[in-house]
Amino acid sequence: MNSRLTSIIRKEFIQIWRDPRTLMIVLVIPILQLFLLGYAATNDVRNIPLAIYDQSNSPESRALLESYRVADYFKVAFAVDSETEMRQIVESGQAKAGLIIPPDYARRLKDGTAQVAFVLDGSDPTVASTSLSAAQLIGQRHATNILAEKIARSGQGLSVRIPVEIRTTVWFNPDLVSAYFMIPGVIGMVLSSLTAMLTATAVVRERERGTIEQLIVTPIRSWELIVGKLVPYTLLSMFNMLEVLALGHWWFGVPIQGNLAQVIVISALFLISGLGIGLFASTIANNQQEAMLTVWMTLLPSIFLSGFFFPISAMPAALQAVSYAIPLRYYLVLIRAMMIKGVGPNVLWSEVVSLVIFAVVIMTAATLRFKKRLD
Repeated sequence: MNSRLTSIIRKEFIQIWRDPRTLMIVLVIPILQLFLLGYAATNDVRNIPLAIYDQSNSPESRALLESYRVADYFKVAFAVDSETEMRQIVESGQAKAGLIIPPDYARRLKDGTAQVAFVLDGSDPTVASTSLSAAQLIGQRHATNILAEKIARSGQGLSVRIPVEIRTTVWFNPDLVSAYFMIPGVIGMVLSSLTAMLTATAVVRERERGTIEQLIVTPIRSWELIVGKLVPYTLLSMFNMLEVLALGHWWFGVPIQGNLAQVIVISALFLISGLGIGLFASTIANNQQEAMLTVWMTLLPSIFLSGFFFPISAMPAALQAVSYAIPLRYYLVLIRAMMIKGVGPNVLWSEVVSLVIFAVVIMTAATLRFKKRLD
């Protein structure tokens, strides 16, 4: 490494150190993203507020309520005296579901014709779909237990045998913990968002402060100026990646099943795309605000179309086609597979090739546009 390049890198580190806002963004924002997304952005639905209208008030109805109470999905929050009161509670959002037990529940249960009503608030489809599945499963299990007890009391020695038994097995994430899905995604978001935003302001900041003229009159070559600008942000971004990876593993318990060295190499490859986007934005912007807005135009599609929050397979065909032009899409497939499944890049070679193509194209376009002169 020659002295000119070393001087540029040293100068960039000094500027970062003297800018407390940049340091705050680099060091604190990734941790905030990790904890906010790790805890708040979850698909796990638990303790759904449940309103109860028990018109039977019998041992049989209380046994049914106990089945819902012991389940982790529902929390019996209200006991109402009429359907009107239940409707008001559900309409106000205090309860997301309601269970109505008719007066003749105990008698009909003995006859084998008992029915209950389960009301759901469909304004939140995620909670409603989970409540619907949980309510049906809990009810079926309770009915099976009643049938088994009835046969046992009959003394006929018969056994309850279900014609078809479905035995399910969940691989890689048996407890279906959302953090296992979100934390690798946060690593991708940190690398793509912070790297692009910090790099986008690197060249523009020199122009705004008037220091670009001093660089122009020096013998520094264009590639040396580019590399010198990018190296500090590359190191900081890799530090952020390791920071989020360590906290996700030790705090949230996210496993790292794959090779850590491979994770770092793939992350560095993806990092090149973020650096290229930021550098390209800095070459077409006249000030830092324009550079940041340009980066945000690329970040928003990345957040929503990469599979970070929503499955790509559930999107319309047109948006699925657009998602192929987003590097984060391929990185998320790789990082989640390597961390959770222990799969190596050799299995997902098509995603690796896509990242290489994006890195080369984006960085080449940014480098060709960059010129060591005043616009």
